Amino acid sequence: MGAKTPYYDKHVEAGARIVDFGGWDMPLHYGSQKEEHHAVRQGAGVFDVSHMTIVDLGGERARDFLRHLVANDVGKLKDYGKALYTCMLNDAGGVIDDLIIYYLSDTRYRMVVNAATREKDLAWIREQAKAFDVEVVERSELAMIAVQGPRARALAAPCIDAEYREAALGLKPFYGMEAGEWFVARTGYTGEDGWEIVMPAADAHAVWDRLLAAGVAPCGLGARDTLRLEAAMNLYGSDMDETISPLDAGLAWTVAWEPAERAFVGRSAIEALRNSPDRQRFVGLLLEDKGVLRNHQRVVVDGVGEGEITSGGFSPTIGRSIALARVPAGDYDRVQVDVRGKLLNARIVKTPFVRNGQVRIDV
Repeated sequence: MGAKTPYYDKHVEAGARIVDFGGWDMPLHYGSQKEEHHAVRQGAGVFDVSHMTIVDLGGERARDFLRHLVANDVGKLKDYGKALYTCMLNDAGGVIDDLIIYYLSDTRYRMVVNAATREKDLAWIREQAKAFDVEVVERSELAMIAVQGPRARALAAPCIDAEYREAALGLKPFYGMEAGEWFVARTGYTGEDGWEIVMPAADAHAVWDRLLAAGVAPCGLGARDTLRLEAAMNLYGSDMDETISPLDAGLAWTVAWEPAERAFVGRSAIEALRNSPDRQRFVGLLLEDKGVLRNHQRVVVDGVGEGEITSGGFSPTIGRSIALARVPAGDYDRVQVDVRGKLLNARIVKTPFVRNGQVRIDV
């Protein structure tokens, strides 16, 4: 038996197939992963993401602390509610976790980290915070959902208190806001528009029921994974971990090198990789032969070397198999993938594969 979110009873009630995910009992699907995937691309779906860890940070030196803790620079955040995606690195430059930070003021920030890394993240954050006298508060009493899809905000808006509804609908992408005891952010992990909504656990069941009654489809971890893969969004533990730098995981854009004097954890380790001609490429792959790409399959680049698929699967939107892969340095656009002992042809394509319901690659 794993930990249960405030929505667990609702998942069981809806007939979800429950699986273990990072020590949590979570829904894999409610009958059809493919239908849930299409519901998000074409309408709206709701995901229980209460297993994610919400951490509030406060103190006079909170800004200085975060500029030290993560690879991107929270010093860039000036507007209330602005979100920043970044990686938290170890001293060797490996990724402890990827996360989102919301700016509430120079002395107050909200951070959302991954479920499977909860304990090590909190231990690391608290240890690093000691030198800055920053208060680190885990908000385990809160529930969190992600409502995603082209109709998501319109269908979810009635759930938000009328006092805050207009402001929530006016949020720009990658901004959040406090709405009484709730927190609403125009962020997500699907490549679609929508909100991630944090609320007291006592509100969870009523909001879930209201969303489903409005026509929002309940969606599980299976659809969440195919949606994020199509959107070329990294998954911690698959595309990166403590042995992989953000530069080798396609996340160089999340590292702020300026100002040069900002000494964030892991900086010296990854600076050596920054301009290395031997640095691995992190690419999108489209399978051109029949088959399915899976995690950890070997990628062969003729005359160059070998790499590995980090995330792979069938794309319901495209109708083809796609993957993210780490491959050797070099100028080439064709590879082969070892699928059950047979080398199948694949083409390197620009990511994301799908964004806002539209296929972005040439198939």
